[in-house]
Amino acid sequence: MTPLNACLQRIRQRLPLAAVALGMALLTACASPAHRAPVEERKAGARSPTPAPAPPPAAPVAVADPTLNAPAKPALPGAENAGKPGYYSVRPGDTLIRIGLDFGQSWRDITRWNNLENANVIEVGQVLRVLPPTADALGVSTRPVLAAGAVETRPLDGRPATAASAAPMAAATEPTSAAAASSAKPPVPGAPAPTVPGRDPDENLSWAWPSAGPVAAGFDEAKTRGLAITGKAGDPVLAAADGRVVYAGSGLRGYGNLVIIKHNATFLSAYAHNQALLVKEDQAVRKGQKIAEMGSSDSDRVQLHFEVRRMGKPIDPARLLPPR
Repeated sequence: MTPLNACLQRIRQRLPLAAVALGMALLTACASPAHRAPVEERKAGARSPTPAPAPPPAAPVAVADPTLNAPAKPALPGAENAGKPGYYSVRPGDTLIRIGLDFGQSWRDITRWNNLENANVIEVGQVLRVLPPTADALGVSTRPVLAAGAVETRPLDGRPATAASAAPMAAATEPTSAAAASSAKPPVPGAPAPTVPGRDPDENLSWAWPSAGPVAAGFDEAKTRGLAITGKAGDPVLAAADGRVVYAGSGLRGYGNLVIIKHNATFLSAYAHNQALLVKEDQAVRKGQKIAEMGSSDSDRVQLHFEVRRMGKPIDPARLLPPR
């Protein structure tokens, strides 16, 4: 008996039969070649697994328009009056002093008419009243304004002069002989007497030269807007007509130390480049009264810049001043 068989016999004697069978199976498995892992083979036409559904597209994100919820910009003061007679829309560079000069008004009056809290704060586009609240803005704004260098002439009856009315008004309005009187037509009984319009009292101003110096530059509506009268520093500057001071200061660029006198509802005069001002705002002055001393403030030489404005429009002062 071989040693192997003897060994197996001893094992059989000691172990149960089932354990012997298991040991034999293990020995057999160890002695057999290695096996591959089984591979699953799919038959043709077999159903493939269902792919996972794609995610739904993302909903569009709404972007808020900042202008939709932004508070509306408040309308500028007086916007409802834009374009109306007697009102003015503020432009870049405007000040109440310049607006007053351009419309023949006191800047203080414009401040009061528009209930302005601060006269130094006005906005571009703001609409300001530039005529008194009691004035007929339409009637005032349509009054004739003189062309540059022209002077309005009126007959004694106050009507505008025409070529047909160039003859002396005494001959046209009053008979000068008995024959003319006899040829005059008698008035119709019961007919109202004709009314003769009077001359505008604002035109009846007595003017005087504001300085005795020579005129260095004449009137030019687009450039000078007045007369340049030369002299020495400290020479007296006189009021050209009766009136009331509506501005005395240096707040208007290009004019230096400036005095503005309002003579009536039609005329005002301006005196610029002074070295000293001798009057205050709201002060009444008389023609020929010394109101300033000639100087060179905001100017390259000593001179008086003298303007006359009719309804705010510059006119040639030489046409109103008496001959020298």
